[in-house]
Amino acid sequence: NAIDTGPSYSPDGRQIVFETDRDGSQQIYVMNSDGSNPHRISQGEGRYSTPVWSPRCDYIAFTKQLGGRFLIGVMRPDGSGQVRLTSDKTEDVFPTWSPNGKKIAWTRGGALDPAAELWIMNADGTGKRRITSNSFADAGASFSPDGTRLAFRSVRNGNIDVYVINVD
Repeated sequence: NAIDTGPSYSPDGRQIVFETDRDGSQQIYVMNSDGSNPHRISQGEGRYSTPVWSPRCDYIAFTKQLGGRFLIGVMRPDGSGQVRLTSDKTEDVFPTWSPNGKKIAWTRGGALDPAAELWIMNADGTGKRRITSNSFADAGASFSPDGTRLAFRSVRNGNIDVYVINVD
């Protein structure tokens, strides 16, 4: 049996993107919101995860595991136009879109890495900059509705709590 996880509704509510291992390795599929027409959109080597729609429904951001590295990328909803946005020798995971679709925030260092930090970049991969810089594991960001703040979880003093930080 396949494991289907990580569903994300398109902002217009017509489709759902999700990750699945139904082809033998973790890939990204899109289906209609009624569950019909599931089809694979990820192409190439590697494993794909954490798919999330852009606010305008024109791109899907994702994490790709390739050769021991975790990279952030984007592709069109039909799987075309796949572009890697990060290529550092670190673990880049959990992309999330700003409400206007112009920025992507992500976690660099992995969800449980004590050195994990939040980063932000333009949707085309330019302008990368670190948002948090501390000795805590910061991960799993979510933009505020106006795009000026990020809510995230952080492991501090043995506790996992939610924090908020300004983007600029």
